[in-house]
Amino acid sequence: MKILIVKLSSLGDVVHAMPAVQDLRQAWPQAQIDWVVEPAFAPLLRRCSGVQRVIACDLRRWRRAPLSAATRQAWREFRAELQAEAYDRVIDLQGLSKSALVAWLARLAPAGRRVALGNRTNGSSYEVPTRWVADQVVQLPPHIGAVARSRALCAQALGYLLPEKLSFGLAAPVPLGSGAMENKAELMLGPKVVVLAHGSSRADKLWPVAAWQALGQRLLAQGYTLALPHGNEAELQQAQAIARPLAGAQIWPRLGLDALTDAFAACAGVIGVDSGLSHIAVALDLPHVQLYNFDTAWRTGPAPGPRQCSVLGTPQPTLDQVWQAWETVCPAVRPVVGSAAFPVAAPA
Repeated sequence: MKILIVKLSSLGDVVHAMPAVQDLRQAWPQAQIDWVVEPAFAPLLRRCSGVQRVIACDLRRWRRAPLSAATRQAWREFRAELQAEAYDRVIDLQGLSKSALVAWLARLAPAGRRVALGNRTNGSSYEVPTRWVADQVVQLPPHIGAVARSRALCAQALGYLLPEKLSFGLAAPVPLGSGAMENKAELMLGPKVVVLAHGSSRADKLWPVAAWQALGQRLLAQGYTLALPHGNEAELQQAQAIARPLAGAQIWPRLGLDALTDAFAACAGVIGVDSGLSHIAVALDLPHVQLYNFDTAWRTGPAPGPRQCSVLGTPQPTLDQVWQAWETVCPAVRPVVGSAAFPVAAPA
């Protein structure tokens, strides 16, 4: 059995689709599972257990210069890589015109089928062309979470029952000083470092800088140190504003997804807004609190449990709400300066 997953973006959506791969592996242990994704997210998928081949598709860049020689060459190379295998199932987990195009281009085995979502679900984008290229469309309940949506679509595509256990299959971190973490030993890491995942591409998902600063003061008082990642200039400026009154807080350099995943896994936990970075924390099963300014946690938030939860507030969560949630998922422990596994740099 050869299966192709088409889920091009975004970061959070890619993470939410990972459990479907783990379900497929359990139902079809010998299956070859390949995945088409945007290049930025390929390093993360190469860490997803069960994904054999990651095929990078840079439609976003190619559309900017569709007639250039470089684009034409890249497109030919992509098609050749995509069509190198003949698939028994091509499953479009995205439901958009761009994913439908990729699914249509993929080569089927003689009895192969293309499978796509047959209807829009609440809070998710959907475009009708995904149905036009499909041999099988799957109708799902309109009110369904992002993780459950991908899992249910794959289960119906291949006729298996969903396992009770949910797993993302995100690989364990590599040791410091090797691989993705090479030259990153200067990062503050360890069992007393809390990551504040403050950034989002949507302004309405952000938490106020003053609230982050107040939370940081409470964490520092408990003996934690703080790390602030960023992915662009705006997030860097926000990180600098948050860190200004927080002695010893470290703004991480801009990291690739594989290095960032390793860094997250080497920390005490993550507090963050609804963003791709927060969803990586969920996939790593870290102690994590996810902040929501409006009621979409049912769709994208972590399943409530002893290590992870979401906090909803209007117009945003209060400091006390977030702190209470953090104490629930990550009870206070004695301060630790460092550990043998993850040495911690002294604050500047």
